[in-house]
Amino acid sequence: MSDVRVEQATHLDEAQASAVRALAGRAAEADGVDAISEAFRLALTSPRASVTHLLAYAGESGPVGYAARDAAGSAELVVDPASRRGGIGRLLLCALLEGGATGVWAHGDLVGARALAATEGLVSLRELHHMSRPLTSADRDDPVPPEGFSVRPFEPGRDEQAWLEVNGLAFASHPEQGSITLEDLQDRMGQEWFDASGFLLVEDTTVTDDAGGHPLAAFHWTKREPESMTGEVYVVGAHPAYQGRGLAGPLTALGTTHLARQGADTVELYVDGDNARALATYRRQGFEDATLHVVYGRPPAP
Repeated sequence: MSDVRVEQATHLDEAQASAVRALAGRAAEADGVDAISEAFRLALTSPRASVTHLLAYAGESGPVGYAARDAAGSAELVVDPASRRGGIGRLLLCALLEGGATGVWAHGDLVGARALAATEGLVSLRELHHMSRPLTSADRDDPVPPEGFSVRPFEPGRDEQAWLEVNGLAFASHPEQGSITLEDLQDRMGQEWFDASGFLLVEDTTVTDDAGGHPLAAFHWTKREPESMTGEVYVVGAHPAYQGRGLAGPLTALGTTHLARQGADTVELYVDGDNARALATYRRQGFEDATLHVVYGRPPAP
């Protein structure tokens, strides 16, 4: 490993970011799953991201490995398929752990990732299920919200703060979604896939505020990459005060209806492995496991 060097940076220039995207693309083609999540992809060039980047080089060409760690200790890494089984992955993993990483994502939980985690005595700390199902003509039917609730699309410039408040409450115990900031929201709104008409807000029409509006009770944010036939249940959340009010079923259907009407033929979503209630709900709705994503870290103290 003496010919491999690891360079650390808090920000990447566009050339470095492009090289990382190309590396990640080669890995995704070989593995069948993306090694870098959306949050870390956005952090490649975001000046606001609190992320430490590690790039492994072997010679004067582009990086042969990449790893990143955010301020909360969550981390990811990927090695170019042509440079694997040479110790680069372990070098990056050790650098992440020494730098304060508390959990490293293994997207797809591939055999190689499990073996790499085992070399450092890491164990599974968290599982994230990627689930999907086909969309049918029945998904085009409008869901009926419970009495006292109405649905409208998100309006940029008007709804950001209300959504951030409800999202923070709905995902108070969620390590990624619950920490979304206005800047994070704006980053996602600036992506090519963003469509406000697929960002659906459920309001409580029994209450009117001083401005004549209604409080946000829940939301279903969908995502669909341009030209893709697959849509995503990107984020679904409800204000804690409105949980148990009959919104769960119609709330899920709001997004699938929108995606079906937009021409998607498949819908996918992500749900934590310890959320047995949500897993059971989605399985009853026809969703099946597609891939499993695992966070590996040091075993918890006794």
